[in-house]
Amino acid sequence: MNVKPLGDRILIKIKESETKTAGGIIIPQTAQEKTQTGIVVAVGTDKDVIKVKEGDEVMYDKYAGTQIKVQGADHLIVKMQDILAVLE
Repeated sequence: MNVKPLGDRILIKIKESETKTAGGIIIPQTAQEKTQTGIVVAVGTDKDVIKVKEGDEVMYDKYAGTQIKVQGADHLIVKMQDILAVLE
């Protein structure tokens, strides 16, 4: 299934949270904080409003968007205003 966002919306592939600390301690699923970063997969049609491009790693608002599965991976559709930063 291909998803093409419309307007000022952006499709983000959610980055998986770390399951292990730097010291090697395994973090149980219930204690893992949901990540708020991901990779831009597709952008909407409103090019004047959208300030990110495909491939950018971004940080987004914790409660933003609609979560969907695309080819078995978790994705999120958010509005441009929900993007907090581009990570470099």
